[in-house]
Amino acid sequence: MRQNTEHRTLLHGIHVPLVTPFGRDGEVCAGALEALAHEVLDAGASGIVALGTTAETAALEEAERDLVTGVCARVCRERGAPLTVGAGAIGTRAGEASLARLARWPEAGAALVAVPAFVRPSAAGVLAHFARLAAVSPVPLIVYHIPYRTGQALDAAALRELGSLPGVAGVKYAGGGIDQETVALLGDLPDGFAVLAGDDVFVSPLLALGASGGILASAHLATERFAELARAWRGGEAARARELGHGLARLSAALFTEPNPAVVKGVLYAQGRIPTPGVRLPLPPASGAAVAAALEELAALGDPAAS
Repeated sequence: MRQNTEHRTLLHGIHVPLVTPFGRDGEVCAGALEALAHEVLDAGASGIVALGTTAETAALEEAERDLVTGVCARVCRERGAPLTVGAGAIGTRAGEASLARLARWPEAGAALVAVPAFVRPSAAGVLAHFARLAAVSPVPLIVYHIPYRTGQALDAAALRELGSLPGVAGVKYAGGGIDQETVALLGDLPDGFAVLAGDDVFVSPLLALGASGGILASAHLATERFAELARAWRGGEAARARELGHGLARLSAALFTEPNPAVVKGVLYAQGRIPTPGVRLPLPPASGAAVAAALEELAALGDPAAS
């Protein structure tokens, strides 16, 4: 396994899970993807994520997934920026094969791997699944904990066990809110185990509780403000962080009024940053009203990209 200790030190700040831009022919627009990657890094993102949920990975063909990963790897190589790649599968054997393919991209520093969906294994089964994956993965794993998609809720004790596995560097925490288990987890983390906020609306309180950063679709927009929010909480500037956090939560709420990443893409298109607002079925395009509401919240933040 490469870059394990080094990458643990890099799991901080705001990482942007990039959308997959499509051209008018419906094909992946590699040029727009490359430009977006540079833009968010220029604006203060700590790293980027390829093939997250926001990339519509399930709707991409294998060759398209390779294209997206290759573009992101090239940008991160040029910029010296951390690259995380979405990988894994519901089945453990298939997950092992998915992770093995990441060896083709030496720029990849970590893999974002969701808790198995639909089959709903026990906590012991989830632990055994990730232990197997971590043992064969060429890069450290970030567990993607998102129970409202996977149907499998894990408590703080289970997440601590996962975080204690060799080869598991952190968790993208998208529990759908902040509850007793959230507080318990952040109050007693395994050594070197990073918590990255995964629910955009809750990034500010999670940072206040001790999360090291976030993987946030909303940070395609107002990237500088999200980066500032992370710095403010890290630097103890609570008053500034609270004010900024409330505004960014309103933006995130507007961006998620329709299934992700439709509204994000609608706003990026309105800004002229991607060639079309298109998403692939089964997702429908964002409504004009949702895009307009998100643009209003973005303008209220005073983000330079809003104009």
